[in-house]
Amino acid sequence: MIMEKKIVEYLQLSDEVEEDGGEAQRLELEEEFSREGRSFYEVFSLRGIRVNRVDPGFISCSFKVPLRLTDRDGNLANGAIANLVDEVGGALVQIQGLPFCVSVDMSIAFLSTAKLGELEITSRLLGVRGGYTGTLVVVRNNETGEIIAEGRHSLFGRQASKL
Repeated sequence: MIMEKKIVEYLQLSDEVEEDGGEAQRLELEEEFSREGRSFYEVFSLRGIRVNRVDPGFISCSFKVPLRLTDRDGNLANGAIANLVDEVGGALVQIQGLPFCVSVDMSIAFLSTAKLGELEITSRLLGVRGGYTGTLVVVRNNETGEIIAEGRHSLFGRQASKL
């Protein structure tokens, strides 16, 4: 339960939109940055993610592709996909009370493109050896089920004390 609460807090949803009714969401930078030490990068790229399910070794999220993260062709930018793999894979292995794990390696297969719409992002724990952890993150179109990207994410961090 504590793990689920921390993940939901880390991947927090915000429903605020710009006053003009556009697709881009408004950033209230000062308030967001001061809360829990979040950076501009996290606020800009993760705003709108919704945590659907958390189980030991598994996270399922949904994410509506915002206009601000699309390229000139209207597709979700590859860098935004890489960021989702990094953040959702990292949230899976975060241990309360310890510093964040550091990404060691990410390998992402970009299989399709994502337009404005709903995505499903799942992260599964592949294994743990010492302080080294591996996750598998799959980004898929929620409507069609088509896999957009699949990423393997390796992280290193301190282990929780066994005492």
